[in-house]
Amino acid sequence: MARVFPEGRLAYGMQLPVQSQSTLYAEPWEASAGAADLAEVARAADRAGFGYLATCDHVAIPRRLAGPMSTIWYDPVATLAFLAGITERVRLLSHVAIVGLRHPLVTAKQYATLDHLSGGRLILGVGAGHVQEEFEAVGADFPGRGALLDETLDALRAALGPEEFPEFEGQRFSFRDLGQLPRPAQDRIPVWIGGSSPAALRRAAERGDGWLPQGDPREKLPAQIARIRELRAAAGVTGPVEFGAITEALYVGEPGWDTGRRALTGKAEALAESLREYRALGVDQIQVRFRSRDRTELTDQIAAFGAEVAPLLND
Repeated sequence: MARVFPEGRLAYGMQLPVQSQSTLYAEPWEASAGAADLAEVARAADRAGFGYLATCDHVAIPRRLAGPMSTIWYDPVATLAFLAGITERVRLLSHVAIVGLRHPLVTAKQYATLDHLSGGRLILGVGAGHVQEEFEAVGADFPGRGALLDETLDALRAALGPEEFPEFEGQRFSFRDLGQLPRPAQDRIPVWIGGSSPAALRRAAERGDGWLPQGDPREKLPAQIARIRELRAAAGVTGPVEFGAITEALYVGEPGWDTGRRALTGKAEALAESLREYRALGVDQIQVRFRSRDRTELTDQIAAFGAEVAPLLND
């Protein structure tokens, strides 16, 4: 096992706009945005030293959820591959891939190719999924999605390993004598487990290289992190694990408009002081998001964060 980011330093990444547009977080300007906007935001984050760019995953949204969730969900592999070709250093994270919707050999083919083409920049973030109709449409087991994810992860460890002809034998999946090239550029693809349920914490402890919480407030993080460490020790899992957090919405400077009562705004020093608390809570990487009224304001915020706030995160 290997860490993605250096130990003892707080890394930062971001979920991309445009590619998923749930009403919970999308800004109004994203509704009419497209590939050019996504590309500019990605390039800005790459220049600003962001550790990763993240994209979501849904195959199809049922009509009953289309209002709050919207139906705008770009395919993560296609999107991350597009971004790989126009960025240089930033890592590429699926946050999160619902890998139970696809056969593990299909997933392995897609993400191994992505890692190969990007020069080893993939972080595979995975989650169990929550939309029943989506599972039913593709013939996947929704009631058993937890066990399905566990076995899929075990199968993916084999299928994303170094062997041209990987082997796996499970209850749902088995394969041997089936070759897949190219192999990933990385010797071991980092797998970060998303979710904050007891099952997700167990999965992160037993099968993950990292944990992506599902919107836990700051005060809940220490107990969750401690629980993962406890479960990991009990399972005899050794090696590093990286803990994440999703921060409050940010705005670098004085916005001059209503960014919402829960947004953190102000000078770089104040924002950095607040964000440094995450490291004290045991967090290794923070996922930041910025309030913005258009693409230019967002790319300006990304640049300001990289130039003014980021250098203060590890003081």
